[in-house]
Amino acid sequence: MAERVSHNQAWVKGFRASVRTSTSEGWWVREHRGRMRLEVKAADGRMTSVALPFDWVKGQTGDAVARVRSIYRFVGEGHTLKSAATLAAGEAPAAPINWAEVSEGFRVQKLQHGTTVKPETWEAHYLPVVSAAVELLSSRKAPMNPADLLDQCIRSWPPGSRTRQIRAQSLAQFLRYGVHRAGVPVLWAPPANLRQHVGIKSREAASASQKGDPFTDQQILNLLAALPENASGQRWADGIRLMAELGLRPIELLHLTIRTDSSTREPYWWCTYRKRSGGGSTESRRLFPLPLIGDDGEATSWKLLQRWQANLIELPPLGGGNSPADCIKTFLNRQQAWQSLRETMAANVQRAVPYSFRHSYSLRGHQRGIDAGSMAQAMGHSLEVHCRSYPWASVAGTIAAFQRANTAVAVNAGS
Repeated sequence: MAERVSHNQAWVKGFRASVRTSTSEGWWVREHRGRMRLEVKAADGRMTSVALPFDWVKGQTGDAVARVRSIYRFVGEGHTLKSAATLAAGEAPAAPINWAEVSEGFRVQKLQHGTTVKPETWEAHYLPVVSAAVELLSSRKAPMNPADLLDQCIRSWPPGSRTRQIRAQSLAQFLRYGVHRAGVPVLWAPPANLRQHVGIKSREAASASQKGDPFTDQQILNLLAALPENASGQRWADGIRLMAELGLRPIELLHLTIRTDSSTREPYWWCTYRKRSGGGSTESRRLFPLPLIGDDGEATSWKLLQRWQANLIELPPLGGGNSPADCIKTFLNRQQAWQSLRETMAANVQRAVPYSFRHSYSLRGHQRGIDAGSMAQAMGHSLEVHCRSYPWASVAGTIAAFQRANTAVAVNAGS
């Protein structure tokens, strides 16, 4: 064992300074029985420590600082100090890893064991990112840790996007399989929290996901008629019916309730969602159904309120870390009828998005003579936002106002 060294020697001060600059406040190294020990003080004051495999001598400070850097990085990814030290210890595996072989084992496991996936799901969600990972890991400049690998494999897709999230989740499954089933060093265990890699949508991207054009009532009816007739398909169909008839934002499907008028005792829809923005937040509001009318002139009678009261409407899964709009988009993108509708809209220089059902409600209301102020209140935003978001609102209001004025002049002139 190395001979003890005084703590006031210059190399000790330099060593500790290097550790401080490589980590953050609360990280400290000390001598313990001739060896090095790393101590970390958490924000709540609790102290944890772990032994480092180095003697307390000047000659091993370089390796020790590199090890502390690795531990610090793993802790930042969500690992405990102890598990981070274990991961850091495996950063230089003795034998090369046959990642192509690990990939093949993972493919077999996903298709034939445990919670299996369909071959088309493997092809769409797993194969692209696993193949990219194997190519990177087999290259001359291979990533040295799972965090860098994740970032390099998913950076082609926009931050916060559903595709980027799926790719990150698929790659994390691949790495966990490698560590737990294929003998890959624990160093390659994926971060516990993928959010920092997936990121969040920018305000501009989130706004773009809402920018679309309204459908006609018949287009919505045609889409509904083409959805699967199984239980899952009907849950999604009811979600679309609610958005179309009540003018809902996708997230508002999770904030629906029924109230009763105190004077008439009639039940009515109520939305508890409050949208927050730079200008404040909107209020909870009463909802006013606008039944769709098809090309045959018949109004829809879906009896949504009565079915909701009788617990006969079961909404589709709209959570799991994704926004309801993303969940709806994912489902619709798998439907041939939706793909055809998008192509039809695109041919007319229009864009079909999940918000298009809400936009259709606005257009339907103005086509039926409802003023812009009433429509804005029913949809849960200000008149200024309504007229800016829906050009037909201000145009329709202007046309109606001049028609009323000219009608009044004609009546007066004839009297």
